Amino acid sequence: MQNIQPPPDVFFSIPTDLPIPLDDGACEHLENMRMPNVYLWSTDDQEINLSSLSGWNVIFCYPMTGRPSVPIPEGWVQIPGAAGCTPQACSYRDNHAELKRNGVGIYGISTQTSEAQKEVSNRLGLPYPLLSDANHSFSSALKLPMLEVGVSKLIKRLTLILKDGVIKKCFYPVFPPDKNVVEVIAWLSENKA
Repeated sequence: MQNIQPPPDVFFSIPTDLPIPLDDGACEHLENMRMPNVYLWSTDDQEINLSSLSGWNVIFCYPMTGRPSVPIPEGWVQIPGAAGCTPQACSYRDNHAELKRNGVGIYGISTQTSEAQKEVSNRLGLPYPLLSDANHSFSSALKLPMLEVGVSKLIKRLTLILKDGVIKKCFYPVFPPDKNVVEVIAWLSENKA
C-alpha cells in the first residue's frame, strides 16, 4: 500500500465526505465484562492495569493518530471509521476538566508505540494518558474489532465506560469521532450514580 503525505490541517478536521462505519455487532459481547488483567505502557511512563481502575473511567480506542511529516496510508480517509483520531483526542482534551470535576478518568488506547503516542500527546497537549497496545494483549483479551491497513493491525474506533473495572457501556461504532465525548458525557449524566 502506497503512502501519501497529508496536508497539514488533515489531522484536525473531519472530512465532510467521511464514510460512516456500520455496526457489525463486533462489540456486543463487551458490556458487563471485567477488564482484562493486562498492563499497558502510558505516555507518562507508567504501566497501567485497567482492571484495577476504581470509580468511573472512559477508555476511547482509536486506530492511529497522524503525525506531521509521516505519511498516512493511501485511502485512509475512505476506510469507514479510520480518520478522525486527532479530532477525537482533542475533543477529550477540551472536555477533560469537566470529566475530571465529575470524577471520571480518561485514557486513550491504540496499537501505536508509546514513542509515537508521546509525540502526539506532547504536540496536542493532552492532559490524560494514552496507552500503547502495540503487542495487542488488550485488544486480543477483549476480542476487540480490528482493521488491517497494510501490515498494521489497528483497533477499530470504540469507547468503553467502566465502573470499577467493569464495562458498563460500549459505544461502537463511534461516529463522528469528534462528537463521541458529547455522547459519553450525556450517558454519564444519566447513568452515573
